[in-house]
Amino acid sequence: MAKESMKAREIKRAKIVAKYSSKRKALKESGDYESLQKLPRNASPVRMHNRCKLTGRPKGYMRQFGLSRVTFREMANKGLIPGVTKASW
Repeated sequence: MAKESMKAREIKRAKIVAKYSSKRKALKESGDYESLQKLPRNASPVRMHNRCKLTGRPKGYMRQFGLSRVTFREMANKGLIPGVTKASW
């Protein structure tokens, strides 16, 4: 389980990225890189990090499901994810 402060920080970054996205796009198109540098650092989408929706784990993230590999495996074994079955051959 990730610290609540880390989860909150990622949520805060996502809000800031959304807030400044149109302004960043306009500044990039005009080539005004000095004004772009004056924006907050967290306004850059590169600084966001994918985290598991349930546990907040930052590593082993599966984009298709929005979960970490550990959480995905637990849920798949319990049959909580539709269309996912354990492979056997």
